[in-house]
Amino acid sequence: MSGTLNKVMLIGHTGDEIKMHYFEGGGSIGRFPLATNETYTNRTTGERVSNTEWHNIVMRNKAAEICEKYLKKGDKIYIEGRLKTRKWQDDQGRDRYSTEIQCTEFTFLTPKGEGGAMPPDSSSAPAKEQVHTSQPQVEEPIGEEDDDLPF
Repeated sequence: MSGTLNKVMLIGHTGDEIKMHYFEGGGSIGRFPLATNETYTNRTTGERVSNTEWHNIVMRNKAAEICEKYLKKGDKIYIEGRLKTRKWQDDQGRDRYSTEIQCTEFTFLTPKGEGGAMPPDSSSAPAKEQVHTSQPQVEEPIGEEDDDLPF
């Protein structure tokens, strides 16, 4: 196989409010932590063990603004995206690395009555801005069907 794949799918709870950063050209970036949990029973002790993994989520532009408006700390969300590792230097000049999930799609999973409010008419929104072209709708007359279905 010659192709590669960098895809991440997570369902978890937000650990904080979205932190927004705006740029001069009108773009924006939103960042927030996402917690995923793993629970299992230890075979030797019979004790129930729970582990929490924290993920750094990064959203851009319209997706970040939507999440800032409707997502609150503790809300459940489905995130789809790709892994990205950034390199930076700390105050002492040492190289540091941070791995993030660059969100491409998301779906709010917390019901409207719980936690933060959800956007009207939709519980999911793609992170990528999509261009919608309007094509004329052609209505077919009712009762005149040309299909070969037996029912």
